[in-house]
Order: sequence, then structure tokens, then C-alpha cells
Amino acid sequence: MQPSPEQSPHHAYPDHWEADVVLRDGGTARIRPITTDDAERLVSFYEQVSDESKYYRFFAPYPRLSDRDVHRFTHHDYVDRVGLAVTVGGEFIATVRYDRIDERGRPASAPADEAEVAFLVQDAHQGRGVASALLEHIAAVARERGIRRFAAEVLPANNKMIKVFRDAGYTQQRSFEDGSVHLTLDLEPTAESLAVQRGREQRAEARSVQRLLAPGSVAVIGAGRTPGGVGRTVLRNLLGAGFTGRTYAVNRAFAADQGTIDGVPAHRSVGEIDEQVDLAVVAVPADRVPEAVADCGEHGVQGLVVLSAGYAEWGAEGRERQRELVRQARSYGMRIIGPNAFGVINNSEAVRLNASLAPEPPAPGRIGLFTQSGAIGIALLSGLYRRGAGLSTFISAGNRADISGNDFLQYWYEDPDTDVALLYLESLGNPRKFTRLARRTAAVKPVVVVKGARHSGSTPPGHAVPVSRIPDATVSALMRQAGVIRVDTVTEMVDAGLLLADQPLPAGPRVAILGNSESLGLLTYDACLAEGLRPRPPRDLTTAATPQDFRDALAAALADEGCDSVVVTAIPWVGENGEAESGDGEVLATALHAAAAAGPAKPVAVVHVEIGGLAEALAAATSTVAPPRRSTQPSAAATPPRAGAATTTGPASAHTPSAPGTGGGTATATGDADTDGGPGIRTGRIPAYPAAERAVRALAEAVRYAQWRRQAAVPGKVPEFLDDTIDEPGAADLIDTLLGPDPDPRGRPLAHDEARELLSRYGITVRPTLPAPDPEAAVAAAAQLGYPVALKTTAPHLRHRADLGGVRLDLANEGALRRAYGELTDLLGKPAELQPVVQAMAPRGVDTVVRATIDPAAGAVLSFGLAGVSSELLGDTAHRLVPATDRDVAELIRSIRAAPVLFGWRGAAPVDTAALEELLLRVSRLVDDHPEVVSIALEPVVVATQELTVLGASVRLAPPPARTDLGPRRLPNY
Repeated sequence: MQPSPEQSPHHAYPDHWEADVVLRDGGTARIRPITTDDAERLVSFYEQVSDESKYYRFFAPYPRLSDRDVHRFTHHDYVDRVGLAVTVGGEFIATVRYDRIDERGRPASAPADEAEVAFLVQDAHQGRGVASALLEHIAAVARERGIRRFAAEVLPANNKMIKVFRDAGYTQQRSFEDGSVHLTLDLEPTAESLAVQRGREQRAEARSVQRLLAPGSVAVIGAGRTPGGVGRTVLRNLLGAGFTGRTYAVNRAFAADQGTIDGVPAHRSVGEIDEQVDLAVVAVPADRVPEAVADCGEHGVQGLVVLSAGYAEWGAEGRERQRELVRQARSYGMRIIGPNAFGVINNSEAVRLNASLAPEPPAPGRIGLFTQSGAIGIALLSGLYRRGAGLSTFISAGNRADISGNDFLQYWYEDPDTDVALLYLESLGNPRKFTRLARRTAAVKPVVVVKGARHSGSTPPGHAVPVSRIPDATVSALMRQAGVIRVDTVTEMVDAGLLLADQPLPAGPRVAILGNSESLGLLTYDACLAEGLRPRPPRDLTTAATPQDFRDALAAALADEGCDSVVVTAIPWVGENGEAESGDGEVLATALHAAAAAGPAKPVAVVHVEIGGLAEALAAATSTVAPPRRSTQPSAAATPPRAGAATTTGPASAHTPSAPGTGGGTATATGDADTDGGPGIRTGRIPAYPAAERAVRALAEAVRYAQWRRQAAVPGKVPEFLDDTIDEPGAADLIDTLLGPDPDPRGRPLAHDEARELLSRYGITVRPTLPAPDPEAAVAAAAQLGYPVALKTTAPHLRHRADLGGVRLDLANEGALRRAYGELTDLLGKPAELQPVVQAMAPRGVDTVVRATIDPAAGAVLSFGLAGVSSELLGDTAHRLVPATDRDVAELIRSIRAAPVLFGWRGAAPVDTAALEELLLRVSRLVDDHPEVVSIALEPVVVATQELTVLGASVRLAPPPARTDLGPRRLPNY
């Protein structure tokens, strides 16, 4: 018996449509399907909507909903009739509904692919981007149910709703009929709609972070009655930093007449506070946190910093407690930093927020720092403090159950007070999104990352992350592709961050080395070579060099057009009595500052050994402290940009930050530097390092990043000629046929002929192979293919193992083939075990391997390497994210260590790398166009001087994994 509509599984409640979203003002809301239990909520919601909004919705005065209306708007089949609601605190603030219609506008069922859509947003929540978020989600629902177009009737005076449709980025048509505007939207996502969606996502998530970092008032919940303890420490730090807003202490144990604590008003609950509280710092035991969250949510608190421990880091019970914390906070529209957090710092002069446990608060500066570990956060703050570095913002997110590094990348992208972003990450909750955001941010300011917990199974217990099968080396390669500077240690992160924050980006890899120690100069020279830089012979100033000699030598090196950066090495001077003297570090620092300020804008780093006061004096000029803001126009001079300065030209677009760091990102050091934007502008701080290797490694990272920035300014492309040789619809039909109507979720490997047919639809030719179960079949196959031929085993344990004797090449005639067949079976086993095949010989060349795989966390990854030992044993394989451009594939084949083999190593003829790049582009297009293709391996691909030949191919198909990065905006579900 067929199930009734009510029983049909297609009509079951679609819980996967539920989503938490960040709205334009930074608050959160929940989107979910409307159910039959929502009648009272719907009536209450409608009563709070103005008469004007009701008129716009129904085109007539409609003061109240009838029982029939309530029934209609709460009863849906979730296929032809769907309603979604936006809720805050469990109550409706907006609704949207679609009804499937036919070509005449009458109610219909599938296969009709058009629906009428209507929105209603409570007046108090209009302008928050609620309708825009709802449109994204109802459009995704409609596409899932086979609806391709929305139709809407809007009154001409309803400008807000017309704007929602107009700005969505979908292909649309408009007409004026019978006194209303008739709109038709094609729901197929476009490049414009995706750009609009991501632009809104960036602004909303950045705003949600800003609300946490720049509150007008802060309540510390759990501030103790006596000095000491976590809450009281945070309160003391807030007051010590000079927070510009209002501060409150909250503890339910306070006496009714407590009055104040540490000079701030003391209350037993947030509800007792007469004024608006923007941010609450929660420092109470985990079992009391729900009470505190409810108190905050019911009284309009915008965000929480939860320092309390006892969550996912404590096991299964703690994980559930953490999920409930996030659900509870989001139900009130609040976002969370934490739990198990160390706190946040915002050094903006307008805010001066230190809501953290930091024992040594950093000075104001141009570096933003995010860490998932409180212990690492303490170490980094201490290290930066000792080296005189300043921070714009600091965040230690703990278990990062809600706010993560992705959110802060959204914020820092357009934050004018941050020039460099430093992140210590132990997990990537959304790797695809991280890569996308990092690439965009790195285009305007450096992003430096240390990835802890790099080995499988070592993810911190407090972090909920998707399973990833790709090795850490691949993660590193993908970060590099996105412009991320990935380093191995927090020390290297600080080293690189200081140089990037304080110095211009180098124009190239040429390095001048000068100093008063020949040995230290040689160590620096060797370090440069090891990092792939091009050092000039060190200039030895001798141990008798004075600070003036250093100044003159640095000025000459900076003026030399043959160098792009300078490393200064310094050891203590030797006095007249032959004893080493530490000398006056401040004098040398002044000399170096003067030379750097007066010369062209090139990066300078100092390597010193036991020179008292030098590092401090070099850091003290202006350090990374934000200098006074100046309103100047960029100079027309073609000078290298500072690391954190935007290099785009022309008017800023809606999605481009306006020159991060401009008007405060640089400062003039001591000396006669220009002050009008000319080449003398520098930050004044020269980073100092106690070892040559550390200075050179930081400089090398800056060189590589600068090169990436220059290349990213002109993005790569996919050549148009591919379109003429690709049959995308034919490939899609073939994939549907191969998977069948009820595909196995685990997928299926394709047979050799099936793989050849699919690959041929994308212009990829695989040389045919014929089975050879016995010598006679081998001879017949060779006669069909033509001599010379190769005889291979295809048994899994012998595939591509020429070293085991499983491949015999250049068999020129029948006799040679028969002998090879006999030797093969005598040596390795029976034909049934070996599964031998015969294949025509390909032109001689370099054997390579091309692969593409779909990782559930990172997405589609394209890989390349040489076949055999170099890739399998030494791991010499390069990776890029799909879709790959012409620039990506060119870099891909050149980034492996064995790349010289392709370009004429030891006098050999260069191979056809252009054909190899084209093949990589075709594979990239195939997996990008068809997510059902979950893995491809082309091995070997023999690249000769004029062509290439694909000798083997394996393809695996499976139902396409969910692409959350292409769907409507949503926060991770809890």
C-alpha cells in the first residue's frame, strides 16, 4: 500500500533545514520549518507586525489572522507548500512561505517547477538582513524540491522587499502588472549571487566579532567577593586597562546592599542592572553557566566570553554540556567566545578592553593574535611583550564552540587597526571556508599560522571537527596556495609577524649582508641559500666598525638597486685593550634607524650577539605601537608596500577593505625621512633576532608572501579552449547511468573501459589495454594493437611495480612477447593471479602521476608527482585546491623537488609541460563539474618531449558529498 501524504517520508519534518544564521547587525537567529505546533507563535508574531507591513504582505488591510489562515500557514507538506520561520528566544520574528504553482499561477505539484513566495518581517527586526537570509534558505529548500523559479507580487511602495529581491544576485525579470511589481527569480546560483552571499556573510560575521571586541558595557559574572579568583582577576584587568565603557560586577552571592566591588557597581544578576549590558564575561562553575546565560539572554546581552571549564575537554558529558551552551546562547541571538577561553583584548584607544587573564597585557599595536590555547596564548603574549611588540586585538577562544578563527579572519580583513594576522590553530572546523577567507585576507595583509595537533588522532578533545584524510603536508601546501604563511613553531610565528608588521615587503629575493663579524655574516649567507634566497657576498665592516660605519654601510646597501632587503649582523666591539665590549646598543640602534629612515623602503633585519640594549632600542623607536593617524593620500611613487597595506588600485568596491593600515600603519623613524608618503616612510621599528637562521627564515617567508601577493593581483584563469573539447552534459548522463537510481553510499570503482569512456568526455585519452589470460590471447592483443607492446600485471599487489618484474617493455615481436609471458608467470605466479594485460608502447618520457580526491573536510584536491620512489617513498608530491587555474597547475608541476627532471636536467630534453598542464586542468574541471567523481588516479602519465600518454586510470564514483560552502549561510549545527 502506498503511504498517504502525511505518512510519506518525503513529507517528514526536514530537520536538515534548521540553521543558525548571523544577521547583518552581528546577532544570531534560528531558521526552521514551521510546524503545526506553531499556531500560537504565529498569532503572537502577527499581532506585533504593523498595519503597513500587513498591508504590504496581503495588499489590503488585514488586522488579524483567521483560524483558517493560521491552519494554512502552519500546515505544510514540505514539498509543494513550505513555510520557514526566523526565531529569537523561541519567538517568531519573520516568516516566508512558498506555494508551488503551474504556468497559470494555480496550485500544482511536481513536475511544476515554479513557486509563489511571500515574506513578512516584524517591524522591529527590519533592516537586520532577516529577509535576505530567509531568501537564501527558502531558495535552497526550493531547489532541493525541484523548484527552479520564484514568482513574487510586490507593491511598488514596498521598496525594502523589492531591494531584497534585486540585491540577491539571482537572474531575474520584473514587470508592472495590475498595480503591482511582478518579479521572477531564477534560483540557479550565479557567480553574482554567490558573491553577494559571501559579502553579506563577511559583513555579518565581522560585525558579530566587533560587538564582542568593542562593547559599550561589560558585566563580569562570577566576580568574587574577595580578591583573587578568575572573575575578580578579569575585573581587575578591565579596570587596569582603562576600559572606556561601563563595567559591572555580578555575583548572586553578593549581599543586597553590596554596592560596589573594586569601585564598580555590584549586582546579584544582570537583570538588576538598569542599563544595557553588551558583553558578559562568564566565570562561574559549569553547572551555573546555564543560569547566567539565561539571565544575559533575557536582558539583551549581545555576546558572551565564557572562561568556565568543564565542557568538551572533559569527555562525552562535557561535549553535550557544550552543545547545550551554544544552543542556549544562540536562541537569544548571542555569540560565544569559549568555553574554556582565556579571554579577549582590544587595544583600540576608543575601547581599551582587557577581558582576559593575561598577566602581561600587550601594548597597542598593529598585530592581531588568535589562539585556541590559553597556555600558548600566555606564551605568545609574554614573547611579544619582551620584544616590544604591540597588538591590536588578542583572542584566546578555548574550545571555540562558536566563534572561531574564521570569524576573526572576517573581522581582520577590513579592520584598519590590524596589519598582520597571527593564528595558533589546533583544529580547522571548516577547512574550505578557512582557505577561502585566508586567501581573501592574505591578498591585503599577511596571515601567519601555526598549526598544532598536526598528526592524526591528536585533535584536542574540546574541538568538534570534521574528519579529514589528507596528510599534514597537503594541508600545508593548500595553505600556501591560499597565501597563508605557515610556520612550524610559535617562535617562528612571532619572528615572521614582527618583520611583516614593521617592514616593507621585499621586491625580490636578493639580500645584502653587512656587519662586523665575518663568521656571523657567513652563517647568514648560508642560511639565505638554504631558504632559497639570493644573498650577495657579506660585507665585513671588521670588529673595529663604529655605529657611523654601520649607518653608512646600511645606507649604501639600501640605495643599491641590486638588493631587495638587508640583514645587519652585529657582535660586541673589541676595545683597545683587546677585551670585548658590549658597547652602547642605543647608539647603534640610532644609527641603523637613521639609515633605514632615510633610504628606500626595503626590509631590514638585525642579527645580534650579546649587545646590551640593542634589541630594546631597536624595538623602542615606535615598536608596533599604532602611531598617530595621518590623513594622507598614497604617493604616486612606486615603492614596495608594507606587509599590511592594500595594493589594489582604483576605487574600493563593496567587497574590498579600504587599505588596511592606511593612516596609521606606518610611522617615520628618527632621521630625515620624508613625511608626505614618499619612499622614506617606515614604521621605525627594526626587528632584531638572536640567531641568523631565525632572521633569515622570517625574511624568506616575507619574500615568498610578497611574490604570492604580486601573483594574486592578477588571478589565474581556465583557458577557454577546454570548453570546446569537454562534454559536460554527456559526462553527467554517463555518471547517472553508472551510479544507477539507488547508488551505494560507499560508491563504486569503475571498470577500465568505463573509466576510459568517462575521461574521454573531458578530452582525456587513456591508452587501451587488452586482457591476456594466456599467451595466445597476448599474441592476439599485440597483433590488434601493433608492436612494440608492453606486458603488465594488473594484480593489486603488483600494479605499477616494475621493480618487482611485473612490467616488460619494448616487446618488438611475437617471440619476445611469448618469452616475456613465460618469464612473468614463472617468476610471479599463475595468469589468474597476475591478471596480465597488453598495451601498445608509448613514446619514451618521464613517468608522472596525476590524482584528484575529494576530502570530506578540505574539498577536492588535485595532486601531482613523479611516479615511483620520489612520490611514494619521499613524499615529493604537490597539491592544489580545485578548481585549479592555469597559474595553479603551472606552479603545481614546478613545486615538487624533482621538477628539474621535467625541464632538461643533466642535459636531457625538456618534456611537454604544456600538455601536462592541460591534463591537470582537465582533471580539475572534471571533479569540479561532477562532485560524484570522488577520486581519479592517472598512473603512469608518460610525458615525452612533444606529447604525453596516459597509460593507466582508475576512477571512483559515489553520491556527491554535501557542499556546505556553496549552500546558504549557516553556523555549525549543535
